[in-house]
Amino acid sequence: MKLTKLLTAFVITFVLFANAFGQDSKKLTLDLFLDWEYVVNPQISPDGSQIVYTRRWTDKINDRFENEIWIMNSDGSRNRFLLKGGSPVWSPDGKRIAYIAPGQPQGAQIFVKWMDTVDEGTQLTRLDRSPSNIAWSPDGKHIAFNMLVPARPALRVNIPRPEGAKWIEPPRVIDRLNYRSDGAGYTPEGFTHIFVISDAGGVPRQLTDGDYNHNAPEWMPDSQSIVFSGVRKPDAEYIRFGQEIYSVNLKTNQIKQLTDRDGQDNQPTVSPNGKYIAYLGSDRNNDTYNVSKLYLMDADGSNKKVLTETFDRTPFGLMWAEDNSGIYFATEDKGTNNLCFSSISGGAPKQITTGNHQLLPSNMSSNGTVTGVLSDAKEPGDVVVFNLKNPVPKKITDVNGDLLEGRKLGEQEEIWYDSVGGMKVQGWIVKPPDFDPNKKYPLMLYIHGGPHSMYGVGFNFEFQNHAAEGYVVLYTNPRGSTGYGKAFGNAINNNYPGQDYDDLMNGVDAVIKRGYIDEKNLFVTGGSGGGVLTSWIVGHTNRFAAAVTQKPVINWYSFVGTTDGADWYYNFKKLPWEDPSEHIQRSPLTYVGNVKTPTMVLAGDIDLRVPLEQPEQYFRALKLLKVPTAMVRLADEYHGYNAAGLRHPSNRLSQISYLRLWFDKYKRK
Repeated sequence: MKLTKLLTAFVITFVLFANAFGQDSKKLTLDLFLDWEYVVNPQISPDGSQIVYTRRWTDKINDRFENEIWIMNSDGSRNRFLLKGGSPVWSPDGKRIAYIAPGQPQGAQIFVKWMDTVDEGTQLTRLDRSPSNIAWSPDGKHIAFNMLVPARPALRVNIPRPEGAKWIEPPRVIDRLNYRSDGAGYTPEGFTHIFVISDAGGVPRQLTDGDYNHNAPEWMPDSQSIVFSGVRKPDAEYIRFGQEIYSVNLKTNQIKQLTDRDGQDNQPTVSPNGKYIAYLGSDRNNDTYNVSKLYLMDADGSNKKVLTETFDRTPFGLMWAEDNSGIYFATEDKGTNNLCFSSISGGAPKQITTGNHQLLPSNMSSNGTVTGVLSDAKEPGDVVVFNLKNPVPKKITDVNGDLLEGRKLGEQEEIWYDSVGGMKVQGWIVKPPDFDPNKKYPLMLYIHGGPHSMYGVGFNFEFQNHAAEGYVVLYTNPRGSTGYGKAFGNAINNNYPGQDYDDLMNGVDAVIKRGYIDEKNLFVTGGSGGGVLTSWIVGHTNRFAAAVTQKPVINWYSFVGTTDGADWYYNFKKLPWEDPSEHIQRSPLTYVGNVKTPTMVLAGDIDLRVPLEQPEQYFRALKLLKVPTAMVRLADEYHGYNAAGLRHPSNRLSQISYLRLWFDKYKRK
């Protein structure tokens, strides 16, 4: 009996990976993922002549990603490896870069590299905990950064311990509202503060104090003070959306509050002349989705005004014009990202770049040259540059060009369709290479998470791989998605899942009407919020041949108290102990008795955003009801296993392979 089971397991595994890694030089095969590279956060030198960027690649043997810093001229020439590490930042004079890399005695440390030498970088710090958000002072004499400062435990006991005893770790004592974070695990007792260190090294000096968390430092031009956002208020851990903007003086450590809103203000960005601070803000309300506005104030906190009152999109990545005339920023809009400009005198923002792409600008040089990362339907993401006088992004890297050479990719087609309540919904179709409209193809509906997030026009490896294996992939932005304004994004407030379900079903119907979909073979999947909707869908219709619900919230009543942040308590009209009816009514578990669709449950086994008890509840219920099911648990993965949070490249291969194996298994003849 045992031998039979072993042979069966071997055959299944062999078939799975034979299909997954079968070589076809014209297809985007799954094995290419292990050679895929990523470019991150390019930074152009102050004079616009050079660009440093982080290049991420896969260590196949040790099943992890590695970061390297590369450098090139701003026209893309002399592109070469520079250093091990990441997060490079140019000094104001362009003669050095600061960066973060593994150092001594252990962990991440801050290094500085002189660009006119062949030497390795000089380690500046000997920190016990990892630094982040490094920022040069304008005079180049100091570097500011964030770091966690441990707090003294509120409860401590002294237990007699025999000499030489090998005991387990002591108990973890938790007395905070939010005490763990997906992607990081249990957060150490303490608070994030701002530090500063000399450019020559030495002992870092702590600038902020108190039991508060402080965000990224932003220098004033005089190098004598720093502005930042945080919640420096009594009972800070209980305050939602209560961030304010503060300044701290380097000589006196005196902290001054610059904003005072019933809501939140953050992302302060100082003008080159030091007169103004641009920032984002929004007033407090009970909506689950808000559009932040761009604000301006004098450096002392006076004369606050809104610059984007009628602009129904949230700015991000603020960058001041060199002449102090206004602020450049990126924003989401209908699946795209482009650069915009808002004048300090007010008026409607002006769109600077155009194109059906996702452009994420990083920074700008003194001569108006901008660098960033651009992706589109067939461009996986590369470094681009452009000058504001001629804002046409030019691609200057091609990190995956060798892998894509000679490969046939599926065509991406944008669609708009009607849904309930007169709503127009946007989506995209990826068709198999060598698509024949006279044939019938299985359809895979892929639902995004969030729920307040946005599918875009950028390249998606997984969708292209599914298309290469013969699936038509449909992905849409149902109501609740970002990039369409506040009303659209907030349409699922206290109604999730709700009419977003109708948006998804109408999208499926719109594609079926095109005549090339095999209606017997409709499949559905999605992760996180997409997992919620996948589970909701199979509880409300039997039209799909199979489903894979990934990292889904199944039971809102238990989820709000076990996820890694307390904010989800407030996504319902009442707290669960006051009235659990809304939590129950909106939980996919309530409708599991209706499920007939073969449904796989897939999750990371150290997920803290949607703890494993959620997918386990669904698997157990499906199993009890004798609905065909299986649970796939990805080892040592947090919530972001199909995004930037992926810890082990092999798990991405497993996730894609098991998903498609399940769909192939239940294809109807």
